[in-house]
Amino acid sequence: MDHRSARALLEWYIDLGADECIQDSPINRYELPDAAPVSVRKAAPALPDTKPAPARPRVVAMAQVDTVAEAQRAARSAPDLAALKAALAAFPHCDLRRGARNLVFADGQPGARVMIVGEAPGRDEDQEGRPFVGVAGQLLDRMLAAIGLARDAAEPDQAVYITNVLPWRPTQNRDPVAEEIAMMRPFVERHIALAKPEVLILMGNHACDALLHRKGILRLRGQWTEAAGLPVMPMTHPAYLLRNPAAKREAWADLLDVRARLDQTRGAR
Repeated sequence: MDHRSARALLEWYIDLGADECIQDSPINRYELPDAAPVSVRKAAPALPDTKPAPARPRVVAMAQVDTVAEAQRAARSAPDLAALKAALAAFPHCDLRRGARNLVFADGQPGARVMIVGEAPGRDEDQEGRPFVGVAGQLLDRMLAAIGLARDAAEPDQAVYITNVLPWRPTQNRDPVAEEIAMMRPFVERHIALAKPEVLILMGNHACDALLHRKGILRLRGQWTEAAGLPVMPMTHPAYLLRNPAAKREAWADLLDVRARLDQTRGAR
């Protein structure tokens, strides 16, 4: 195998989530030898042991950490978005951080009228450190452009602000689990409060689970609801639209509803 093939294989293992090398068979490092070595010399008679037996160490159970309460304290202590990002980066209780390359915090313009909350970073987002930059993100950019919005727009009226429920990529792009969503929910809620949007778009099932405490995106999509004191439009995730192109018609209708809502409330802030 040449060095290019070896590098490609190593990168493939990393993308699969491998984080250590192992041997073909396990080694029991606690296993005792079959028999103790036998001395050929006659052993001297054992003297009585007059020393007191050493005290056995006392086993103390570690206290269970309430990770949700820790997340709430860390999120509440952040006075602005920069501090919130720092609090997330320092938060030690989410195991996802150990397998991720980058913290994926946000993209777009804080203070934009529209804030999008997605689910979790994928491979491209993990590598770049920004949400929605892969194929699904490129589709999202085209969808937003169709109603006059863009993440790089200078004016808040045309801008969007984008984040995810999870700031770190789950291993092998698996779905977030309930414990991870509950742990990150306080950070997402604080993120919304600091970004101060007018309208929230929840992209996908797990974003709805985090902020609406409901699942079933195909039933929820297209119906205005409320979360964090803001009007919310649940929408199917762009990755779902790539797998199911026929659903783009419904997504287009949802985008038009968002555009109409923004036009009706223009200047109300």
